[in-house]
Amino acid sequence: MSANLKGAVCLVTGASRGIGRGIALQLGEAGGIVYVTGRNKVDLDKCCSEIKSRGGQGQAVVMDHGKDADVEKLFERIKKEQNGKLDILVNNAYAGVNTIFSNMGKPFWETPTPEVWDMINGVGLRGHYICTVYAARLMVPRKSGLIVNVSSGGGLRYLFNVAYGVGKAGCDRMAADCAQELKKSNVAMISLWPGPVKTEMIEKHVLDKADSDKRSKASFENGESVEFSGKAVAHLGADQNIMAKSGRILMSADLAREYGFVDNDGQIHGDMREIRTHLASAGWTTLASLTPSFIRVPHWLVYYAGYKF
Repeated sequence: MSANLKGAVCLVTGASRGIGRGIALQLGEAGGIVYVTGRNKVDLDKCCSEIKSRGGQGQAVVMDHGKDADVEKLFERIKKEQNGKLDILVNNAYAGVNTIFSNMGKPFWETPTPEVWDMINGVGLRGHYICTVYAARLMVPRKSGLIVNVSSGGGLRYLFNVAYGVGKAGCDRMAADCAQELKKSNVAMISLWPGPVKTEMIEKHVLDKADSDKRSKASFENGESVEFSGKAVAHLGADQNIMAKSGRILMSADLAREYGFVDNDGQIHGDMREIRTHLASAGWTTLASLTPSFIRVPHWLVYYAGYKF
C-alpha cells in the first residue's frame, strides 16, 4: 500500500544523489512538496523534474550545509513560502563519502587531522543538529512533525573508521534525546538505518571494481535501491501513530515488513537482521543463498552485539 502525503511540506538535505535523492523521489511520489538541497544545481533540477513527473512538487535549493548562514536562509525560505509549515525533515546531507574511501584501511592516528573528523562529522553530525533545531522551531508551535536522521549500523559496531562510527552513534543518540524533549509537542524524531545501499558511489568504488573487497561486494550486491529508504520515510510520515516510534532506531527492512512495501524490484534486500545477509558479508555466499529469509537475528541480540559494558 502506498503512503499518502498529499500537501505535506518536506525537506530532504543532501538530495542531489544517493539515498537523499531516493527519499525525495518517494516523498514526492506520495504527494509531498519536497525541498531538496545540495551543491549541484544540475542534479537538484533533475531530481525536482522527476518529483514533478511522479505527481509531487520539487523545490531545488542550491546551498552548502557546511555554511551556517546557508542553513538559516533555507529554513527562512521554507517558513516564508509555506506559512511556517514543515511536516518532515530528513537529515541526510553528508560530506564525508570521499574522505572515507580515500582513507580506507588507515588507523585513525595516520589520517589527516582534523580534516577527516571535520569532513565526516561537520555536515553529517553537527549539520544534522543545526537543521533539527531550525525544524523544531517550525514544528513545535504547530505541535506536529517528523524528523529523521539517516544513520547506519556503524553507530553500533565498528564500520569504515573511528570518525564514522562516532558520528553515526551521535546521530542515533541525537534522535533519542531530541525525541525526549519534543515529546510534549507531538513532534517525532527517529534514526533510520538503511541496509547496504547501491548508491552511485558504491557502484563505482565497490561493485564495479574488479579488485574491491569480496566481502564488501557480496554485501552490496544484494543491497537496497536508493528509493527503499524513501518508501520507509514516506510510510513513517503518513503513520498516524508515529509518536509510538519516536526516539527509536528503525531499520528500513523492518519497516518494509511492518508497512507492507517492497523495493522497486518487488523484493526486500540487505536486511541486516537476516542471517543470510551476514553470511554473505562473511564470504559464505553459497550458504547464504541456501538460507531462508525468515531466519532473522532478534532485536535483543542486535543490541548486545554493540554492548559496551
